[in-house]
Parts: sequence; structure tokens; C-alpha cells
Amino acid sequence: MKEFKLPHNHGDSKNAVKIYKELSVLTRFQSASELFRQLGDTTRLRVFWLLCHREECVINIAALLNMTSPAVSHHLRPLRELNLIESRREGKEVYYRAADTAESKLLHEILEQVMEVSCPETEENGISHREIIYAVHEYLTEHLSERITIEELSKTFHINTTTLKKIFKEVYGDSVAAHIKKHRLEKAARLLKDTQTSIFAAAKEVGYDSQSRFSAAFKQEYGVLPTDYRKKSKGEKQQ
Repeated sequence: MKEFKLPHNHGDSKNAVKIYKELSVLTRFQSASELFRQLGDTTRLRVFWLLCHREECVINIAALLNMTSPAVSHHLRPLRELNLIESRREGKEVYYRAADTAESKLLHEILEQVMEVSCPETEENGISHREIIYAVHEYLTEHLSERITIEELSKTFHINTTTLKKIFKEVYGDSVAAHIKKHRLEKAARLLKDTQTSIFAAAKEVGYDSQSRFSAAFKQEYGVLPTDYRKKSKGEKQQ
């Protein structure tokens, strides 16, 4: 195959060949085009967004959207074919919900960011999102030795990732990662100051598998390495 070259070289063509090869795989773009074509319908997006927040039968979906059941079924079919929603049967009733896939979650987040809305402010049991975030915070501070992803928190506390991150920052002023990192390093500082725990053990106890990564993060937060912090703390106690 003849090597591809751009007609005009503007000094930045290092990835042109790779882009050219990707653009040549038409089937990928055709699949994406079909996805966007199917989603180019307001009602279909409303159905999908609804099912991101609650599992429902066709009759209830129709009631929530002021539609007929046949009209709802018409929109459910392509969403299922695109693997954006899934269903389960219980007796004669069929229930639908958003699929637990990366594509479905990404579309959910994009929708809410574009529409500038968050998930409904209360869950079925009446717990507000702020109360959920307080519970998330308590859970994370009780499990500082574990590395817990946003997706895992989303599943555990039944709140989508976009809303979780948005409300958490509103409540605590930082992202989840940045806020919990501070808690980890504060706990590590207490261990170094008040106990004989080794630096490696302290790092493990606050979720760092690498002592070097822990030391770098600690120095960034406190201005000194863990060894120097411990020496300084011991010196202050002896005075």
C-alpha cells in the first residue's frame, strides 16, 4: 500500500497516517451514524432518560410521558437494539431500565450535561441527594485504605455519576478524589506523628500501594517527606 502523505505539510503531520487509516474504516462511522440517527428523536431521549432513573413497565412509561403504550413500545425497540436499555419479565409484566453498559452511562451523563440538569432531587424513599452525598462521604472516610471508583459509589448509593460529582463538589468544595486525598494524607500524618507505624504501613492504611507515590503526595500536601515530618514531630514532642 502506498504511504499516505498530506498534500500540504503545515509542520504537524505526525498523526495524519493514523487518522487516515481510522477514517478509512467506514463501518465504525456507519455504526455511530446509526446510533445518532436513532437518538435524533426528542421522545426517544425522554424515554431513555426516564429509564436511567427508574425501572418501569410500558404502561407507567406511557403515563409519565403522556403517550400511548404502542407509541412507547415503538421507541423502546430501537433503544433495546442499540443495547442502551434492557428488560426483565416478572409474570406477565415486562420492566425496562437503562442498560449497565459504558455506552448507556456515557449517554446518560452527556444528556444531563447538555440539558444542564441533574437527576431528580429525591429518590423513592425521600432521601435528598445531599443526604446521599453525606453518606458517600462517611463511607469513603471509613474505607480510606480502599480505592473506590465513582462508578462503584454510583451503584452502591443509587445515584448517577454526574450528579454524585456535582453535588459532592457543591457540598465539600472539592472533587471526590481531591477531598478524599486530603483525608488520606491527614490520617497518614496522624499515624506518623502519634504511632510507630512504618511509612510503608501508613501508606497502605490510607490506600497507597506504592510508598514512593505516597511520599510524593505527602510532600506535595505538607511540604516535607514523611520521614522528615516524623522526625520533626518527634522533635517537637521532646521539647
